[in-house]
Amino acid sequence: NIGAVLELSEPDPAERVRKLDKLLDEFGLTRLRASPAMALSGGERRRAEIARALAADPSIMLLDEPFAGIDPISIADLRDLVKDLKRRDIGVLITDHNVRETLDIVDRAYIIYDGRVLFAGSPEELVADANVRRLYLGEGFSL
Repeated sequence: NIGAVLELSEPDPAERVRKLDKLLDEFGLTRLRASPAMALSGGERRRAEIARALAADPSIMLLDEPFAGIDPISIADLRDLVKDLKRRDIGVLITDHNVRETLDIVDRAYIIYDGRVLFAGSPEELVADANVRRLYLGEGFSL
């Protein structure tokens, strides 16, 4: 509940409503204001989760498997949201198995393989790394 988060950080009720309206509008959720979370699609739910996190005015956000279980249009929308978070100077840490969807929106990438950091570096370095390709991406992987 976005409003519940705002209650913790904004003492003025009128300002809470203003901030809530702004977040709902920004994330395309205004028409869903009265809908229970279980009635939202996967993409709508992800947008609501990020809006709720933004209500706390974070400096960093952790997105755990943000691209799992959502359709391609929602994935594209979510990728744009992550880029917007970066423009706002909000750090974003993404854990996801969907390498293709994450590599062009991250500055650094890490591959954990068999419980250890197999690779740390730029997305370009990751794709070019022979060991990463052999063990994780596959030889035919391309962006």
